[in-house]
Amino acid sequence: MSMTSCCIGQRSFLLSCIALQTALVASSAAAPPRLERVVVSEDGSHFVTVPSGERLRLWGVNYDHDDEGRLIEDYWHDEWETVVEDFGEIRALGGNVVRIHLQVGRFLTAPDKANAENLSQLTRLVELADSASLYLNLTGLGCYHSADVPAWYNELDEAARWRAQAFFWTEVAKACDGHPAVFCYDLMNEPIIGGNPEQQGWTPGELGGKHFVQRLTLTPGDRSREEIAAAWVKQLTSAIREVDDKTLITVGVIPWAHVFPKAKPLFYGPQVGEPLDFVSVHFYPKQGEVQQALDALAVYQVGKPLVVEETFPLSCSLEEQAEFIERAGDEIDGWISFYWGKTIEENRAAGDLKGAIIASWLEWLRERATTR
Repeated sequence: MSMTSCCIGQRSFLLSCIALQTALVASSAAAPPRLERVVVSEDGSHFVTVPSGERLRLWGVNYDHDDEGRLIEDYWHDEWETVVEDFGEIRALGGNVVRIHLQVGRFLTAPDKANAENLSQLTRLVELADSASLYLNLTGLGCYHSADVPAWYNELDEAARWRAQAFFWTEVAKACDGHPAVFCYDLMNEPIIGGNPEQQGWTPGELGGKHFVQRLTLTPGDRSREEIAAAWVKQLTSAIREVDDKTLITVGVIPWAHVFPKAKPLFYGPQVGEPLDFVSVHFYPKQGEVQQALDALAVYQVGKPLVVEETFPLSCSLEEQAEFIERAGDEIDGWISFYWGKTIEENRAAGDLKGAIIASWLEWLRERATTR
């Protein structure tokens, strides 16, 4: 065979391979979703998947940052394989849901202009979740890193800020396109009303270099907390429902009944919570106070599915954290802890107390996943 014939043959072979790969990619893109959609049961008490009608209990993690403190948006373009590997590791722990935190500044470039590149990557993440059999809890409007919060966003007044937030959710919902792998939209992580807004601004407090809490208003005026919360929830849920009438909506809240035993739910009270499909609360039991945590958790049993959206042995022992989960029983429809990008083995290899605690906790989560 001549050299020319050989080159032509090789080129033909390569072109055939490229054509085959293109066809496979196209076929994969057109493939139906692997996961069934999650809905609230007819009696409103728990989650089921459709069309099978099977009851679903959530068991998973917050994938809120990696071991270096980076949010997913910091590396999901340049280190996509890290995200793929981590989703596989979460699934290997027995998880069926992963909570993702999206910052405003990474998805909006102006109050009415979206970041198309990151929205495209979000769509890619939804497809990855589906292929890994992991439902997504998409929590939005984050202002975790001060450096990522645009100056224009903090300069908006309440009405303009809410409009920008509604636009954020409209664009996110469009990018997700009603995909069944998106379990829910969580409007905001731990919104609050009150305190001293003039001194503390929109994002009071800091923990580990991040701002987890966010105010809904700096000018409450004569409005009640219920009036403010109800108006905000209605505006944002309405924006989502204009483009997606199926995906569940919630708000992850601080359980004030855990701090003040006589406190009543604000976002899940009758005046505010009607547009929200289920209850999401964040619980970190304190040492020696497992029963108090369980009593506070019972306050949020309001006739809707109840998910403990954040929990971890932060202020108690591993044994007490496990007791809290076990004693809460089947009344709870989901538990979401944390995974920071390191496996059980990698945490143990770190050789420090932090790594040992995380490794032991992940081992318990994995073992418990088989009996949930």
